[in-house]
Amino acid sequence: MINIYTHKKLTWVDLESPTKDEVIEVMNKYKIHPLVAEGLLTPNMKPRVELYKDFIYLILHFPIIKRNHSEEKRKNQEVDFIIGKNFIITTRFDLIDPLHEFSKVFEVNSILDKSHLGDHAGFIFYHMIKRIYHSTVDELVYVRDTLKRIEAGIFSNQEQQMVFELSKVARELLNFKNTLALHKEVLESFEIAGRQFFKGDFEYYLRSITGEYCKIHTLIEGEMESLTELRETNNSMLTTKQNEVISKLTGISFIMLPISLVIGLFAIDTPYRPIVGMVGDFWMLSLLFIMLGFGLYFFVKWKKWL
Repeated sequence: MINIYTHKKLTWVDLESPTKDEVIEVMNKYKIHPLVAEGLLTPNMKPRVELYKDFIYLILHFPIIKRNHSEEKRKNQEVDFIIGKNFIITTRFDLIDPLHEFSKVFEVNSILDKSHLGDHAGFIFYHMIKRIYHSTVDELVYVRDTLKRIEAGIFSNQEQQMVFELSKVARELLNFKNTLALHKEVLESFEIAGRQFFKGDFEYYLRSITGEYCKIHTLIEGEMESLTELRETNNSMLTTKQNEVISKLTGISFIMLPISLVIGLFAIDTPYRPIVGMVGDFWMLSLLFIMLGFGLYFFVKWKKWL
């Protein structure tokens, strides 16, 4: 599907899961290199930057961890950018919310002619990537809220349930970190290509794009540290509870072992057994075991083993 938006002399061509005919149409109209056009038909595994005579070809991947995405759709999303002087082409294979929102703003501004997006398509890319990165920050805020709920659960005696929740957040943050790990190198390469291609005063915007990435990288590192601290706290509290249970079981075993030993001694069938055979021997033995049990119990409490 092709969507075309225009603003003054600038054109944005948005391709969603394009067909071969659509790609050929765009290739012929904007003089796209055949190898680049071929890459628009299928997803690419790695991000990259390529500088051509009439455009810059840029591939980036973005993680998806929002709560409104089902588990099977929790994957990375690819966006291919072809940035010329007066046009920009984006190719994607599913709906990307920030680009969808940007298309509405772009269309409204085009109709009302209320904003000046810039003199070339590089400025459109700048506004696009900023919006995508801001959306990424919003998803990190959702992760932060999840960590706060986990923290509350840890201190509400829900340590065992929080083990699974911590693992889910760890998986999401690792996916986030790994997906965005290559952005720094790609954006640095794009900064060099952008200075050569656009020249002029666009260098500030190129650095600003890299700065947006650095903010996200810092946020991810911060959330990873928070996750590590919460996991260590949760593990410590689980270990403490387990030690308390083991200590109580050890105390109970200490009490029961002597009583079992005495009962065993009185159970030996010999001609000479004290108390056994006397009138009320059962009650006397029961009282003896109870007194022994209480004596051992108070001894254990005095030693603070329970």
